[in-house]
Amino acid sequence: MAVRIGVGAGFAGDRIDPARDLAERGELDYLVFECLAERTLAYGHLQREQDPARGYNPLIEKRLAAVLKACVSNGTTIVTNMGVANPRAAGRVAVELARRMGLRIRVAVVEGDDVSAQISGSTLLPEIGKTVDESGLRLVGANAYLGAEAILPALDAEPHLVITGRVADPSLFLAPLMHRYGWKPDDWPILGAGTVVGHLLECSTQVTGGYFADPPYKVVPNLAYVGFPFAEVEADGRAVISKLAGSGGCVTELTVKEQLLYEVHNPAAYLTPDVSADFSTTGVVEQAPDRVAVSGATGRPRPEKLKTIVGFDGGFLAEAEFSYAGPGAVERARLASAIVEERMRTIHRCSETIRLDLIGVNALHATAIQRVAQTQDVRLRAAMRTLDREMAQTLLAEVESLWVAGPAGGGGYRGSINASVTTHAVYVDRDSIGLKVEVLQS
Repeated sequence: MAVRIGVGAGFAGDRIDPARDLAERGELDYLVFECLAERTLAYGHLQREQDPARGYNPLIEKRLAAVLKACVSNGTTIVTNMGVANPRAAGRVAVELARRMGLRIRVAVVEGDDVSAQISGSTLLPEIGKTVDESGLRLVGANAYLGAEAILPALDAEPHLVITGRVADPSLFLAPLMHRYGWKPDDWPILGAGTVVGHLLECSTQVTGGYFADPPYKVVPNLAYVGFPFAEVEADGRAVISKLAGSGGCVTELTVKEQLLYEVHNPAAYLTPDVSADFSTTGVVEQAPDRVAVSGATGRPRPEKLKTIVGFDGGFLAEAEFSYAGPGAVERARLASAIVEERMRTIHRCSETIRLDLIGVNALHATAIQRVAQTQDVRLRAAMRTLDREMAQTLLAEVESLWVAGPAGGGGYRGSINASVTTHAVYVDRDSIGLKVEVLQS
């Protein structure tokens, strides 16, 4: 009988109601919440610095509260990387939640991805060609991308919930398939096939019409209620991607093909901690409405080293906005932009990079596309990353001063200063990872 594996989230801020629907009606064996990106992880380290009891996904309690009862009742195992920078604390939150809900559950916590102790001042950051010390950045944490093998011992404990830190996105889906079918960690073709399934599911609604929609060329029905996907996976790696009847969105040959190539630089060598997956041989066939069969993917030996994300304190991100409307709005906004730039450089001696955009004219393309704007409604946005909070506050003050000291007809000021992070990738040896699985019970 095929394994049914569904998606509870595709990023940290994903919707919750489609996960509840899938947990209640999906008849799933596994429900996977993929909620971790590079910056999400770095922010987790900053939060844990401020409070050792934090550092996990702040929505973990809300997400689990929506699905836990149904998953326990239906025999669905939850797998998630919502542990972020503090999986053990996340496990305690899950156990306490289960107690309040009157549920008895086992939570397997997977640790070992945190390799901060292996990063030193002499560690080279290849992306910028400098060592950590030379970068001048303050390290907040480093985490290796673990693979499916890290989750297998946790699944052996027959838990209701597995919580990890940084595990590669498709590996969260591959691990349950390896566990259920007994796939070997060096059976590269089958691991490649399983990785394709994980890759298709990991971004939740992107394979059911989200991000795909582009009217009038690509019309997606009932997108406001787009459903999360699930896969029916056979022991030989063949799978069918689908969604719940009555949910919005669609699963078609095109949605699957677009997601198959999403963030893939080389379809013949998609590198994960588990395998070098080859998507180039994948067949995609639409069997029925919202049922697309996927087969034929393969794989080759996995990379020797594990990619590791090193997070740094990026200081403060200052953002301020101001609007201009009516005839000449673009010209007035450009004058306002020049005023802010001049005062920040000349009067305040600011040497930081300041991003000045006209939203509605060139905010996304910046200087890549130059054209005469016809708009009568434009918003100036000024942004700067700095380690100096006072300088960040100065940028906000200069934009706000445009109320009376700038061009005519401006208004709608908003400003904010938020914590910022930056990340860089390095590579560590596999044998330097020390895995640990701890089982907690409610």
